[in-house]
Amino acid sequence: MDRDTELEIVRRAYAKRVMAAAGVSNRRIEAAFAAVKREDFLGRGPWQVVRWGRGYEPTPSRNPIYLYDDVVVAILPERHLNNGQPSLHAALIASAAPRPGEHVVHVGAGVGYYTAILHRLVGRQGRVTAFEFDAGLAARLTTNCAGMRNVSVVHGDGARALFDSADIIYVSAGATKPAEIWLDRLGEGGRLILPLTAAEFPAADVRHGAVFRIERRGSDFLAQRISAVAIFPCAGMRDAQSEAALAAAFEKGRVREVTRLYRRDDVPEEDCWLRGIGWSLAFR
Repeated sequence: MDRDTELEIVRRAYAKRVMAAAGVSNRRIEAAFAAVKREDFLGRGPWQVVRWGRGYEPTPSRNPIYLYDDVVVAILPERHLNNGQPSLHAALIASAAPRPGEHVVHVGAGVGYYTAILHRLVGRQGRVTAFEFDAGLAARLTTNCAGMRNVSVVHGDGARALFDSADIIYVSAGATKPAEIWLDRLGEGGRLILPLTAAEFPAADVRHGAVFRIERRGSDFLAQRISAVAIFPCAGMRDAQSEAALAAAFEKGRVREVTRLYRRDDVPEEDCWLRGIGWSLAFR
């Protein structure tokens, strides 16, 4: 058996394990994880892999087989910036439910591995706008996505730059509040995948972080907690006041009861899980 055939078999097995770990059954998402080559985005090995409680450890060799596990792989280990855990992203992508022909905005796209998976899911009639704030990562992202039809890479602040109306806004960094433009540009029926974290990574604790799915219905925004999370901070979308309010909300508990995001902060106290400046997450 040649190496390419072996890796193809390994990727198919990897995709099944990732989906099982995520608790997701979706043939299209599984096929996307099986098709996209993770090694094409992470540079030449050996790679630094996160071993929880032990820190980063190198893979035994440059063989890409070591990337096909449900592991977090370093992109810039000195900054604790990683290519995120596949099972977490499988769950978040399943919640976003990308459909052929849709427009996805990926904020904090990094080196583009999950951008590529989203690209496969929206297909030739869809498109992806990928934002990356860090200049070095944006350069790598541009190179990695060069052969992908209908992927636009933007070196800039995805929380402030203008973009076309989106069916999905997929945020891959921890904020303390939603950006106005994310809510403004979310189309009817659109889904925002929003990680909110009360402390910056690596000090972040998954008990004080949650990913929310926000769906636009006219002027209403339905909200649902999808997962706990600890993730790299979103540049420009963190401030001390919002972080303190978020920490207090997590201490309160009841995060799974959140059902609405309001673009106002006068929601009655008994209905409010988190009150920010000009916005709220509420139970009803």
